[in-house]
This record gives sequence, C-alpha cells and structure tokens, in this order.
Amino acid sequence: MAREFMVPGRIISGAGALQMAEPALRAMGTRALIVTDPVMIDLGNCAKVEAALKNQGVAYSIFSGVTGEPTDRMIEAGLRAYREGNCDFMVALGGGSPMDAMKAIGSLVAHSGKIADYMGKVIDVEMPPMAAIPTTAGTGSEATQFTIITDTEKDVKMLLKGPVLLPQLAIIDPQFTMTAPPAVTAATGLDALCHAVEAYTSRRAQTLSDTFALSAVRRIFRNLPTVYQEGRNEEARVQMSVAALEAGIAFNNASVTIIHGMSRPIGALFHVAHGISNAMLMHKCLAFALPGAYGRFADLGRAVGVAGDGDLDQTAAEKFLAAIGEMLRQLEIPTLEAYGIDREAFFKAIDKMAHDAMVSGSPQNTLRDVTEDDVREIYKKLW
Repeated sequence: MAREFMVPGRIISGAGALQMAEPALRAMGTRALIVTDPVMIDLGNCAKVEAALKNQGVAYSIFSGVTGEPTDRMIEAGLRAYREGNCDFMVALGGGSPMDAMKAIGSLVAHSGKIADYMGKVIDVEMPPMAAIPTTAGTGSEATQFTIITDTEKDVKMLLKGPVLLPQLAIIDPQFTMTAPPAVTAATGLDALCHAVEAYTSRRAQTLSDTFALSAVRRIFRNLPTVYQEGRNEEARVQMSVAALEAGIAFNNASVTIIHGMSRPIGALFHVAHGISNAMLMHKCLAFALPGAYGRFADLGRAVGVAGDGDLDQTAAEKFLAAIGEMLRQLEIPTLEAYGIDREAFFKAIDKMAHDAMVSGSPQNTLRDVTEDDVREIYKKLW
C-alpha cells in the first residue's frame, strides 16, 4: 500500500547551522515574529537569532509569552503580537512549547476563530512560512505536523494536526542544546525515545519511519546518559539533536501510541511537563504493549545491543524493556508521588484521564488492543 512520507522542507544541521541558515531565513519574509520563552532571552539564545536576522536585514518582533506548555490564551496573545508587528513569517526558538505555539499561531493568521475550533479536524489553512530552531533534543516538533495546545476551558490537551503545520525550515544547531540543565536533558531525551519506540511499534509504522526510528533509538541509548552526566559534551549533544530530529520524523509519519495518549491528560490536569509524564508512564505502558509486538520490541533490543540474534523474540523484547527501566533509573525520573501529585486527586481523575486518552486516538495505534479499562489499570499502577 502506498504511503506518504513527510519531512520539513529544508533541514540545516550541525555546528554552525544557524549561520548557514541566514540566507534561508532572509528568503522567508521581511519581518519575523520570534516565538520563544523568557528563559531563551535570559540565556542569550534569542540574541543569537536576532543577530542572524539583523545580518540579513530582516526586521523582527519578539513574542516571549510562551511561559510553559502552550495554552489557547498564549496562542491568542501570540496572534496579537504577529498582527501588531506586521509580521509575514515566524521563527520558533525553544523546546516543544515555542515550536507548538508557533504552529498554532500560524494556523490562526488567516482564520478568525479559536484554536479549539480545530479539535478533531485536519488543519488545512493558509499558513505563514515557519522556521523552527530547537533548543532541546527531544520533542521533534521541528519535524512534525502536530501541535499540542491546552484548552483552558475544558482542561484538555488538544492534539492538533495537519501537513501545513510542518515547518519549511528546521535549524538543528547543537549550540542551543548546550544550555539545557540535566533534568531538562533527561526529560526531553526520553520524550525523543518515546517518539522513536512508539513509532516503531505503531500500527501505522512504515518502512521509512522504521529506518528513522531505529536510528534514533540507537543514538539515544548511546548518547543520552552521556549528555545527562556531561552537559558540555558537544559530540553527544550533536548526536542527541540528530536523534530527536530522526524520532520526530519517525512519529510524524507513524504516529505515537499508548504512552503519549496517557501522558497528555496527566499534563493537562496535574501540570507535569510532557517529557516527565512520558517518562513516568514509559515502563508500565511498554510492559503492557510488549505481548502484542514481541518481534518489534525484539528488534529494538538487538538494535541497542542488549539482546543478541540467538535470543528468542520474547526474551529480546523483555531485555529491551529492562534496559528502558535501567535508563529511567540512571536519569532519576521521579514518581508521581515524588513529583508532588496528590494520590487522592490523581485517582479521582483516572476516569476522565482514561476517557481523554482514548479520545485522542493514540492508544489505538498500539499493536496490542487497548481498552479504556486497560488505560485505567495502567494509571493505577503508577502508584
């Protein structure tokens, strides 16, 4: 069966990528809206992007109102900044939140409604040109047709999608990831690992997505523990930046599965950062998924070297799951309790979370059939 495979229009990666990308930025328009967060300004990262635009004579405005995972209210504020600045293209600088915000803002530039209007629909509207500059090696949003925005009225993280959300330019410059602290490095790196593993074990996997997913998993296993311990290790940072891009390309074309489906409700209701909620769920969700895809998980175990060709698929798959558990331990991922979430409040929310997870459609991509009751039981096992 024929399948479409989508990647960003242009990718510039490696040390010095921002400088190389300057002419490409100039070609995108005459006035940019830089979509970012206050931390990027404080760290001096935004100033580097400003300099790149100035070098090319491109005017710009800055919207730094992405103060957490993006909400519909942040998107409305960003849209006002775009219009008031008379902008004609956008540059996102940051982790997944600024990149997701940029996409959502862009989808409303020629549309008079609200971002929630797109819930359950494929976004297909005229978009301004977009460039994405990730500062973490994790979300892969620079390579996807997805954006996740919280509907503040309904307390739901909306997974919105459409090919028009794919940035025209992705600038993968490791200089920006060097400033990520260990906890952020761990959370975003594990987010990328979830993307790659879920893409490889998705019902919607295809040959090309498999190629990118396997490569991403290998890179992450080799380099994530290193960058967690040695944040200034440039080569490991380069490899993680590439891995996050590969994982983004993989899940953009194969989708995610049960981990992400269950993660979004935790984030929406308890304000747990996306990468952390994924990591909290990862071992329990993959343990559930394993019996439906021993062969696929076995491939992953062999790819990272924890299983050999002589291992039966079930054994190789279980060795991979054990390796995931060991990585979570090394990266010091907290439990829900350690994160400060109230147990009673969490259990009261399980029915809503299970419903919202299934409505998202992601759990249904898992190769093992998933019911709402299954999701409830996995949530309970987190305590």
